[in-house]
Amino acid sequence: MRTRGFILFEVMLAVAIFTIGVIVLGECVERCIEAELDKQSDVRVRRLLENRMAEIQANAIPLNDSITEDLKGMFAGMTLKTTREPLKRKNEDNQDLPNLFLVRTEVLWTRTDGEKDSRALEFYVYQRQR
Repeated sequence: MRTRGFILFEVMLAVAIFTIGVIVLGECVERCIEAELDKQSDVRVRRLLENRMAEIQANAIPLNDSITEDLKGMFAGMTLKTTREPLKRKNEDNQDLPNLFLVRTEVLWTRTDGEKDSRALEFYVYQRQR
């Protein structure tokens, strides 16, 4: 009789250990999926920032002092803020360099875990007079 009770106890202990292992494995899989989704969002944000920089440098879009856009399509749920600031710089002959701007583009979005995130890119632009 005693051995049967001991075997039952061993089986219950083994099932409990197995259950804990399955739960931990499920948590690991969930975190891996969240990390992959965050990585994909980061890739999209970097592509967006690079595209916007190229558009501004090529004068494909007008450069205003400040623009805020709620994006759609593959960038849905993201907000793009673009600001420009005139720079007061002089060349080697101590002459003013007009039409030189510091442009900052920033993307704001909500990650899969609900926290707000942002990435920014700063670059210089020289706008030619038309």
